[in-house]
Amino acid sequence: MNEPSGYVPNGLLSRLVGFRLCSVQFVMDYVQLRFDGPTDDMPFLNCDVMPVIETPARAIGFGELGYADTLVALIPEEVVRATEATGGGLRIEFSSGTVVLHPRFDDLVGPEIAYLSGFTDRQWMCWRPGEESFENLA
Repeated sequence: MNEPSGYVPNGLLSRLVGFRLCSVQFVMDYVQLRFDGPTDDMPFLNCDVMPVIETPARAIGFGELGYADTLVALIPEEVVRATEATGGGLRIEFSSGTVVLHPRFDDLVGPEIAYLSGFTDRQWMCWRPGEESFENLA
């Protein structure tokens, strides 16, 4: 996670399980999801590619009417599952919806897809096109 040779798929992302989404911040050209929970960790996920929000009713993407409201409505739910996989991207599941980062090549706006940090042990992960769970975007 700090070094490519130490990367364990889903090793860091899965640590979000049990944490509560406590804020959603739209920052110019990315969105930041902040979590709090059962430990002293205060993880955050910067999404440089805007995620899709899947709900039981529908999937809603950035720019669609109600996108921000749908994402913010996940506050203060707890993460029940967090996974990553090549071809599936990152999925952070809550009881009423799922945040999905699974961009197409045309969705990429820079060198990074997402960045997860804020753990007291200083572990972090940066997902980029062509690497780790996004090898299919090379």
